[in-house]
Amino acid sequence: MSMLWTSEALVAAMDGRPLGPMPEGISGISIDSRSLQPGDAFFAIKGEAMDGHDFATAAIKAGAGVLVVAEGKLPSLGRLTAPIIVVEDVLVALEKLGVAARARSQAKIIAVTGSAGKTTTKEALRHVLSAVGKVHASAQSFNNHWGVPLTLARMPDDCDYAVFEIGMNHPDEIRPLVKMVRPHVAIVTIIAAAHLGFFRNLDEIAKAKAEIFEGLEPEGAAVLNRDDARFKLLDKMAHAAGVEHVYGFGENARSTFKLTRCELHADHSDIAARIGGHDMIARIGAPGRHMVQNVLAVLGAAQLVGADLDKVALALADLSAERGRGKRHVLRHPGGPITLIDESYNANPASMAAAMALLNATPVTGEGRRIAVLGDMLELGEHSAKLHAALADLIVGTGTQTVFLGGPEMRALAEALPEDIKTEYRAGVEELKPVLLAALKPGDVVMIKSSKGIGFAKLVDALLGKYPAETTTSKLT
Repeated sequence: MSMLWTSEALVAAMDGRPLGPMPEGISGISIDSRSLQPGDAFFAIKGEAMDGHDFATAAIKAGAGVLVVAEGKLPSLGRLTAPIIVVEDVLVALEKLGVAARARSQAKIIAVTGSAGKTTTKEALRHVLSAVGKVHASAQSFNNHWGVPLTLARMPDDCDYAVFEIGMNHPDEIRPLVKMVRPHVAIVTIIAAAHLGFFRNLDEIAKAKAEIFEGLEPEGAAVLNRDDARFKLLDKMAHAAGVEHVYGFGENARSTFKLTRCELHADHSDIAARIGGHDMIARIGAPGRHMVQNVLAVLGAAQLVGADLDKVALALADLSAERGRGKRHVLRHPGGPITLIDESYNANPASMAAAMALLNATPVTGEGRRIAVLGDMLELGEHSAKLHAALADLIVGTGTQTVFLGGPEMRALAEALPEDIKTEYRAGVEELKPVLLAALKPGDVVMIKSSKGIGFAKLVDALLGKYPAETTTSKLT
């Protein structure tokens, strides 16, 4: 068992009070008794819906090496059979441990934010940097007020690189998180109408994302999308925050990390790029023009942290996707295969455009159709109806002539689509499920896209249940 923290260092970092005989150390950190591994420290964080203290006994049964609990909860916990570290506030203790992890680390740190593509870019960085060193990165989308300190606290002291995703849906959320992370490189992927319900306009979203510059290490670098309309605003804010090294990525002629050639294919892309004066070619094992854009940021960040670009470029060929983020399945229909593109994790206007482009670039077989299954984009506020209706422009005139829509906000799109596009609208996922299952035919390519809260992952599960996947082509998108 490798040791992440000695008990002595754990107690000291959190200003904790140990009760009972402490183990020599702990092998990991958990805030969920269901996924806890033997030897982990269990942090009993109180969330909005649940309180970790209620699961202390379950954590002990799962093999927790030590429990971290709040002083105020101690009387109600009764007699526990595991060692305990008592703190004033468990989340604050986790933040302190994260800060201590950052202080002891010699790793090159990269932080990623943006309105779309954060997790994709973070996972691409994890993948390519693993070809040149030991990498630690955020699990899933652990990018908020508990996810970031948890990821920091889990950072081994011997990793070469660490990659953090930092998200927000309100101003002043990124600022405290990035000051814990203290990255050497900060990437802003794109500014788009995500969480627009909490902001007046895209400039306000850009300003909130620009908080990431405030935590950069001295001599650190900002990597910005030069093709984004908010590049100039972000550039200005980076310099205002004291960042001297600001680099652009994209097709723009003034980009430091510049795309010079791009060939898009159904299941991959071939590119040529000039990365800070270094000419290179690469195959990206994931399709989509948006993925090419993300990879330019990945290559730029890799160069800035001193990674071997040739090895990094080779690693791009076999990127793999996660569930809900472009993972592809070939479904076994009795009459022939159906291609499923699972984009069910998140949705905003920018990622909808990228997903539709991906669908339209994917070939059908036989008499198959391209089918878009679209659910509500959440957190768009008063702009919601207009932005949903505007998705019609993505669909009209493309190779997608069949559309299934679900959720109250998607009614606006259903009303905006012309009659020559076959459209089925239902109020929600349960009503849509039988209609979709009955409609699919051999040769179809079906893409499922929505915000996570709409529950369209259930449609993916239903399709996989009815037509088990023959093979899985894992492409990161």
